[in-house]
Amino acid sequence: MNSTTIITIAIATLAVLGLGGVLTASRRADIKGVGSLSRETKKRDRNAAKVARNSTRDAESQGAVSRNAVAVMPPPEIETWVAPDAEALGESRRAFLNRATVTLMSASLGGFAAALIAFLWKGAEGGFGSKINAGKIDDVIGQIRSGGGFLYLPEARSWITEYPKEAIAKAEVVYGNQGAVFTGMNAGVVALYQKCPHLGCRVPECSSSQWFECPCHGSQYNRVGEKKGGPAPRGMDRFGVSVDNGMLVIDTGTVFGGPPIGTNTTGQEAEGPNCVGASGDH
Repeated sequence: MNSTTIITIAIATLAVLGLGGVLTASRRADIKGVGSLSRETKKRDRNAAKVARNSTRDAESQGAVSRNAVAVMPPPEIETWVAPDAEALGESRRAFLNRATVTLMSASLGGFAAALIAFLWKGAEGGFGSKINAGKIDDVIGQIRSGGGFLYLPEARSWITEYPKEAIAKAEVVYGNQGAVFTGMNAGVVALYQKCPHLGCRVPECSSSQWFECPCHGSQYNRVGEKKGGPAPRGMDRFGVSVDNGMLVIDTGTVFGGPPIGTNTTGQEAEGPNCVGASGDH
């Protein structure tokens, strides 16, 4: 191949490459021209985006400030402190203590007065603790005998039994210092308090032995209330008795202590089987 041919081929190649470059550049220009924005438009878009970003940033800053903001209340009005009057304060304490003392004393005295009035009123109306009219002495003795040797008066809380005339001399030695009790014995009766001197149980009669026999702890007393057995510390307590115009009056306002252990002015022993335990147990 000669040099002319080579040159010709080189020129042809360059021509083809140049034509390809021109076609490519024109195509790029066409593509770039379709839907492309001008410089002014792009500048306006950049300015608008910047304004939008600034607005968003300002809005976020304002929201953060509003969220973190704390409401500030106006300071309250404070009154000037004035120290209390020491004398007035002391007077208030004294007044309180005085009133409390007077109130407590008044309540105590009122309760005592109410109890006293209730007791006196009860005695005045003829209840237990007053003088109780049991009826004609002859009728009372008749009821004792018809009742098997015992008569119970619930309003007087006492047992009425007959005291034998032949035992008066012995009774005077034991009961002579209990004038009202001995007066009743002279009239032929004795009024015995229903409570057992041991622990206060109500003592019933035992019709078989003709004694009083306590079911609580077995204390036993003869028909006139003198101790015969059991743990009682003495005989049955009793009330004073008076006879006014043939009427038997029992004074339940005063209780006389029963006779000491070993007293047996009537000599009465058990007249039949005991209702509680055995006789003579101490």
